[in-house]
Amino acid sequence: MRPTRARRTMLAFALGAMAVAYLDRVCISTAAPAIKADLGLDDAQMGYVFSAFTLAYALFEVPSGWLADRFGARLMLTRIVLWWSALTAATGAAQGFASLVALRWLFGMGEAGVLPSLTRAFGRWLPVRERGGAFGLTLMAAALGGAATQPLVVALLGRFSWRQAFPIFGAVGIVYAAAWFAWFRDDPRAHRSVNAAELAAIGTDPPSAHPAVPWGRLVRSRNLAALCAMYFGAIYGWYFYLTWLPTYLLRARGFDLTAVGWLAALPLLGIATGSLVGGLLADVLTRRWGARIGLRTPGVVGLPLAALAIVAAVLAQDPRTSAYCLAAAAGLAALGVAPGWSVCLAIGGRHAGVVSGAMNTFGNLGGVASPVVVGWCLTLWGSWEAPLYTVAGFYLFAALCWLGVDPTEPVDIP
Repeated sequence: MRPTRARRTMLAFALGAMAVAYLDRVCISTAAPAIKADLGLDDAQMGYVFSAFTLAYALFEVPSGWLADRFGARLMLTRIVLWWSALTAATGAAQGFASLVALRWLFGMGEAGVLPSLTRAFGRWLPVRERGGAFGLTLMAAALGGAATQPLVVALLGRFSWRQAFPIFGAVGIVYAAAWFAWFRDDPRAHRSVNAAELAAIGTDPPSAHPAVPWGRLVRSRNLAALCAMYFGAIYGWYFYLTWLPTYLLRARGFDLTAVGWLAALPLLGIATGSLVGGLLADVLTRRWGARIGLRTPGVVGLPLAALAIVAAVLAQDPRTSAYCLAAAAGLAALGVAPGWSVCLAIGGRHAGVVSGAMNTFGNLGGVASPVVVGWCLTLWGSWEAPLYTVAGFYLFAALCWLGVDPTEPVDIP
């Protein structure tokens, strides 16, 4: 019997979820100059607005990951997408600093758990040999969604106000959530499009009762601590591209808004490429040399090179050279991101949602720190160089942390 290919459709839904998530997440960074002018916000306040989403997202990752382990990805992802879509639309109604921060906080609460939910789905629907590439594709879709958002928001702002643009973006997620809930099943055995040959290819066991989470073992795990610290350093830099990069290109490098729409998309295209290459490379190296070397190598090599590219971007005299170096840095750093999610499945087992939620919590705490540090540096010293050098430093820190990660040491031990 020829295997069906329903898991490819599941993967396409995962790519769609991340593309829509980043469409809704990134649109505020491109609209930030218009929002600041309309609401009378300064740089430090805008940094807090960016970080309100990220802090809430970080704090609710582990609870949302546990819910994905407990209730499955079908229900959880539907709830998540509907929530974030409603808050995206509501962002257009913000009346000032306090209301904008509150809306972004609620947005972060709602979107928390999207990647742990997809991790849970991958653990049920994909064989081990396909997971690294799948995570790479998923993160690539997120970055491409964010990259497409930059020029799209610029185009919309040419015809509509920023208040009208946000409801347009929010409507996209409602359509996605309905399609996901109608098609997906938590157990591929319950899906009518999956035949016995594809079930054999997937190779996962039927779902069992969800066991109690070994919280003490998780908290004491040095392996998990190294993984979380690595992700903090890697995502610290990622959030510079998602939040302050358009403003940097406008103010520090002198580009006009049209050029910013495209140049701000380049690092996200770099992240898309790096995520895909890192995931596929991790699969190839794991088959050849085992998980311990295969999953760590992309990050150990890519992150130090990313730090060098950041330094080159700061020192470059030509504005376009600087923008291209930032894009290269984003892509090189992303080589180590997709393998981190494969490690979550490898060491998390039945608790992969909680483990991936913990890793993403610390990653997004790095995302909280990044825009706030930029805002402080601009307010206190008017400096763009200082925050960019911190990005380079955290890339080096993340590379060192990868050396402490062992994908062969599970935390889910009976």
